[in-house]
Amino acid sequence: MNIPAKQPNKALELIVGGYSESGKREINQDAFAVKIPTSYTEKKHKGIVASIADGVSCSTKSQQASHTSVTQFINDYYCTPEHWGTKLSASKVLNSLNAWLYQHGNNDQIRHDGLITTFSSVIFKSTSAYLFHVGDTRIYRYRDSQLTQLSKDHSRTQYGNNTVLTRALGMDSHLEVDFQTTDLQQDDLFFLSSDGIHDWLSKTELAEHFSTLKPEELNAADFEVLAKAIGQHALDNGSTDNLTCLLLKVKSLPIIAVDELQKRLTELTIPPALHEGNEIDHFLIKKVIHEGPRSHVYLAIDKWSKGFFILKMPSLNFSDDLVYLDGFSKEQWVGRKLSHSSIMSIMPKVDESPFLYHICEYIKGITLRQWIYDNPNPPLEIAREIIHNIVAAVRVLQRSGMVHRDLKPENIMISDEKKITIIDFGTIKIDSLDEISVAPESEQPLGATDYIAPEYLNEGHASSASDLFSIGVIAYELLAGHLPYKSLNSQSLSRARKAQWKYRPVKQFRPDLPDWIDLTLQKATHPVLAQRYNAMSEFTQDLYTPNTKMLRNRERAPLLERNPVKFWQILSTLLFFTALIELIILLDH
Repeated sequence: MNIPAKQPNKALELIVGGYSESGKREINQDAFAVKIPTSYTEKKHKGIVASIADGVSCSTKSQQASHTSVTQFINDYYCTPEHWGTKLSASKVLNSLNAWLYQHGNNDQIRHDGLITTFSSVIFKSTSAYLFHVGDTRIYRYRDSQLTQLSKDHSRTQYGNNTVLTRALGMDSHLEVDFQTTDLQQDDLFFLSSDGIHDWLSKTELAEHFSTLKPEELNAADFEVLAKAIGQHALDNGSTDNLTCLLLKVKSLPIIAVDELQKRLTELTIPPALHEGNEIDHFLIKKVIHEGPRSHVYLAIDKWSKGFFILKMPSLNFSDDLVYLDGFSKEQWVGRKLSHSSIMSIMPKVDESPFLYHICEYIKGITLRQWIYDNPNPPLEIAREIIHNIVAAVRVLQRSGMVHRDLKPENIMISDEKKITIIDFGTIKIDSLDEISVAPESEQPLGATDYIAPEYLNEGHASSASDLFSIGVIAYELLAGHLPYKSLNSQSLSRARKAQWKYRPVKQFRPDLPDWIDLTLQKATHPVLAQRYNAMSEFTQDLYTPNTKMLRNRERAPLLERNPVKFWQILSTLLFFTALIELIILLDH
């Protein structure tokens, strides 16, 4: 981010101890691993990872499966992009790991001799724990003298009380992983175990072990001793399986005070409004592109490289607005982390510069808003190409765990070749940063009211489906020059939230368009989230190929729904003739 991050007064710290032995078996098919990054940045963005696995006993490859799972998961997780959120990062790694285990395990002709293992992991990040679980290893939390099992066993009991796994890594080509998040409190104790432990010790017995811990005397050595004692207790109780358990206690949590956050966000100076010929650092202002209440945008030339750049600066009106400044800093973070031709690049700030502004790549073209003005009622094939390119650009954000939240024609550049570039990231919701952010959330939706989805407008919840709604509105406006719903821009937020979302068929403005295009736009901009497309690819597919199912449903629908204009025309005609007949009857009398 363009504002240097300072290490908080307190950081996330854990006390860790574990134990793993074969027990009464010849081979230890269990495995566990923990990584505590030494880098402050890595710990901040990726957290601390603890994993445990138990290879299935019927396979000779069980040890390989469990050891590979815990080590490879941790290694690959820390290699995922910094801008990916925890769930996205871990899910990608687990799916890849499962595919590898399944493929290599099935190479053997012996069907039961696969690379199959249970897997449970806790990722500690900022003030939250992220749990990933498949199989019958377990995750517990001991808090305030209460022991709670957080994971659910994926197993069933068969004849003779034999337990059979129903889910595991490497068992099937499709992986279904349980995921949940929970808040962290200081002194929370997380306990991960294999069935050789928890099948032979009751929750009461486990809790008694944890109750012996004295906070003032705790260190890693104490946890190693306790973990071994728990394993020995299970063995004494008759455990015939491998013995593995892992203890992780929250010693401290990161705390950043609001005044520290304000100092960090306001330590750079917002430049005053500039004019042609002014200079800032080594840039010469060549043209004022935009002056608004939120930001100023300039075309500038770099006196060193002689190249052209776009400089974007916050308005002085927001010099004390932490929500706005946090969004401005996120904008540079996005522009630097995402390397894609459809996403505007933002360069590193000038070293030692006291000013707060973005140095953005210069993109040739015009805004989509200007293009709409210049090209009213464009041919369907041209509009389709533009919409397809917008979707492709937004999917770059989607794959990175980001939601734009303010897609509108003003924030999209288009070239003569119809190439699309998204140019504004100040409102983007970023999973990876939200997980560690302490900045206050805006109490109002950040996007343009006419383009944001109802669920974001009314409840503040935005997802990729919300971005799809915005794309649908843009597509409608691109084709028809109008909005699918009555404009809300002139209304207050409270009135906008009470708006009646009545879709206006696009054929009112473009009667030349086929019915299936109208159905596609209506579904993409449906005010009810569950009624929208599940994926952006489904939307683009229906823009090119008629959706026969939607057409059949349309034919079965009442005329009022299929063609409200025609319905009212017919009704008006009937009423006219009814009134005319009544008039004739009255005149006859």
